[in-house]
Amino acid sequence: MSYLRNPRGPRAQEPRTPAVRRRAPRARKLLAAAVLTLLAVACGKEGSPPVKGPSPDQLPRYEVRAGFSLPGSATWQRAKQRGRLVVGAKEDQPYMGEKDPATGRYSGFDIEIAKMISASLGFDPASVQFRTIASANRETALQNGQIDYYVGTYTINDKRKKLVGFGGPYYMAGQSLLVRSDEKDIDGPKDLDGKRVCSAAGSTPYQRMAEDYPRADLVAYDTYSVCVDNLLTYQVDAVTTDDTILMGYAAKVPDEMKVVGTPFSKEPYGIGVPRGDNALRFAVDDALAAREKNGDWQKAYDVTLGLSGRKATPAPPIDRYPAS
Repeated sequence: MSYLRNPRGPRAQEPRTPAVRRRAPRARKLLAAAVLTLLAVACGKEGSPPVKGPSPDQLPRYEVRAGFSLPGSATWQRAKQRGRLVVGAKEDQPYMGEKDPATGRYSGFDIEIAKMISASLGFDPASVQFRTIASANRETALQNGQIDYYVGTYTINDKRKKLVGFGGPYYMAGQSLLVRSDEKDIDGPKDLDGKRVCSAAGSTPYQRMAEDYPRADLVAYDTYSVCVDNLLTYQVDAVTTDDTILMGYAAKVPDEMKVVGTPFSKEPYGIGVPRGDNALRFAVDDALAAREKNGDWQKAYDVTLGLSGRKATPAPPIDRYPAS
């Protein structure tokens, strides 16, 4: 995994080498191991949410739309020929998109959104093949046909619309900060000057930090789970990304981490589709509208992201922008 420092700041350095990491104190290594254990098993405290979310039999069932056809979508036609949809997702975001290393099963709100969309497109949700795609590789995966669509805390913005299409949005998040529970000096982005702040390479939160808060000492990795590990081992001072993701991590180990301040951005989550496949994009929009109306959206939220303690906000209006 890459280790990046803010290239615009005065403290830019070369990435750490494996030799440097091997010289870390033994106590830090032991603490890191303990952190990984905490994130992998239940906290065991009354009222704490289950680490792996609900069991499969607690999840909603989505009625598959019979006889559905989408001849105007090359993406849908390829999926029909192979007999299943291939969907890009995250695997390290609690209650949003998380992969159980023991079973390989994906769970979370984004995963449920992907399943309900598949049902509306005429595919059995149980047949969906999920594929983990890092933030920096989402556009490439869609452009190259590696996936049919992407559901993974994917913020809609004008820059990305030039590269891919977006259905939705289906949720409105906001960038926030995750710190250790004993942190007293960080309550918002104004407090980050000289602080080591970690985010995912290629993500919207990373780009915003680099542009709007250049005095923070910015660090990037491929996944947020590595950022969280570094936070708990005192290698960084804060992790920044969408509040939905941070609330999930904080809920796993509430005695160790907390989300501070108020969100300082608006992040409309969309479903990424290949650019130019307007038939698929409009079908996704229709599916979202129908699933919100019939209550499937709320049911999915309650048994996933709702377990983090974050109260549901109404789904934002769908942006049915013109064909491109």
